[in-house]
Amino acid sequence: MKFKGVIFDLDGVICFTDKFHYQAWKKLADRLGIEFDEKINDRLRGVSRMASLEIILEKSARAYSDAEKESFAAEKNDAYRALLENMGKSDVSEEVRDTLSELRARGVLLAIGSSSRNTPLILEKTGMKQYFDAVSDGNNITRSKPDPEVFLKAAQFLNLAPADCLVVEDAVAGIDAGFSGGFRTAAIGEATNYDRPDYKLTTFSDLLKIVD
Repeated sequence: MKFKGVIFDLDGVICFTDKFHYQAWKKLADRLGIEFDEKINDRLRGVSRMASLEIILEKSARAYSDAEKESFAAEKNDAYRALLENMGKSDVSEEVRDTLSELRARGVLLAIGSSSRNTPLILEKTGMKQYFDAVSDGNNITRSKPDPEVFLKAAQFLNLAPADCLVVEDAVAGIDAGFSGGFRTAAIGEATNYDRPDYKLTTFSDLLKIVD
């Protein structure tokens, strides 16, 4: 078998919560009177919450204290979590579910490697917890992508070496994290425009051709 394990980013790969992130950040930016649009939002892909806030605050006319920034981040997350409550099983495609089921049937171990602290809530709301043997997320890491920590921990939880795992990502920062951690990587979505991934997926089920 080419890969014993596959580690997936969550948002943009398994499901899509970009619209909720955008709405929550937009609500905060509007309250602060800071310009924020889809173009700026694109820079937040695969970036931690605090790093995302710093990008948004670049457009601010004033500087904020660390305490204020922590408050802003919490405010955004509260708004985001409220939006996540509307998620359900229909927010994950049948193609994704069928592909994960087939990989499990082949004996491949599956894990989530996401910087989001909201990973448990999203997996619960979408009914996806049973598909994964391990979850590494923002609740058990100290460094965000492009640092490879989240993927290295996922591999550790699976008791596999990085060389035995494939990382699936939609963000450049995630591809870089996989590469620096010694993983082979598969890009989907926006990351397919990057020249670094080992594989480029046209559709999620293409994984079945790679992980054989």
